[in-house]
Amino acid sequence: MKRIVLTGGGTAGHVTPNIALIPTLQKEGFEVHYIGSYDGIEKKLIEEMGIPYYGISSGKLRRYFDLKNFSDPFKVLKGYSEAKKLLKKLQPDVVFSKGGFVTVPVVIAAKHCSIPSIIHESDMTPGLANKLAIPSATKVCCNFPETLQYLPEGKSVLTGSPIRKELMAGSKEKALQFLGFTNYKPVIMIIGGSLGSVAINNAIRDNLDVLLQKFQIVHLCGEGKLDTSLENKKGYRQFEYIKKELADIFALSDVVISRAGANAICELLALRKPNILIPLSAAASRGDQILNARSFEKQGFSVVIEEENLTNKSLIDAIDEVYMHKDKYVGAMKNSSQTDAIKTISELIKMVSK
Repeated sequence: MKRIVLTGGGTAGHVTPNIALIPTLQKEGFEVHYIGSYDGIEKKLIEEMGIPYYGISSGKLRRYFDLKNFSDPFKVLKGYSEAKKLLKKLQPDVVFSKGGFVTVPVVIAAKHCSIPSIIHESDMTPGLANKLAIPSATKVCCNFPETLQYLPEGKSVLTGSPIRKELMAGSKEKALQFLGFTNYKPVIMIIGGSLGSVAINNAIRDNLDVLLQKFQIVHLCGEGKLDTSLENKKGYRQFEYIKKELADIFALSDVVISRAGANAICELLALRKPNILIPLSAAASRGDQILNARSFEKQGFSVVIEEENLTNKSLIDAIDEVYMHKDKYVGAMKNSSQTDAIKTISELIKMVSK
């Protein structure tokens, strides 16, 4: 039996693709172990799966001034020492890294232990952690064709992002029953991320009466962002978030309106859902969501509305465009080579670990 160490943490986006890979890796005969931070979100998620978990010291490397910049390099050095000790003990055939600062010492330690490693970059341009780890990696996977220009030639592979298999197995009938919707009106699903988006929530609610004439709406509005005055609105259901029924709601949805985080949009691509992307503005981020969204628009998968251009008219026009031409968007997604990332990445892992 071969052994693999997965690493990634700091946010759910650095963990869920690893979780999506685990069943296939186990089926392929790999014994799976995980290295993350002492108490990051990844610890709980991985331990719930019964996967052996090892915590190491993790420091954040910032581009801006912070007093922690003086202490965190020592945390990274400690993490490197701990990772090297663990890798010598576990002796894996390969390391797979999904990103986040905890992965940097693991990938560098793998190189120094002569263990091949594969990195996955979700966004259009590599983040700082992956930039630091790439020189030590054997291969680098990415989500977007445009990312290849930022990666070393010969190392980079366009794979897309691993998507949880359970998302592909939703039931329209179960969603109709859960939501209390009719089968005779199309459904729009709105996802604003785990915290929700005030701008998207307001735009939907401001146009609710117009939209409900043609559509039914399921609105995942984020923690603390329910509008109790709309609880009895026919054809409209709102939730802070959904976990168990998410796959069913995806299966029922005709159009999805979403932020443009890399994992979220790769799920839309894998599920072939016609979509409108409203990326987080450059003022509130490093601009990666805007780049992600524009790539999907260029490939014919999405319509994009930048948050600064989100108006009643732009929203209604985009919904009409995507719904009327949904077959065009589905067709473009069907022709993408990025829709079976689990198979592509698991084959790469097997090749590198030989």
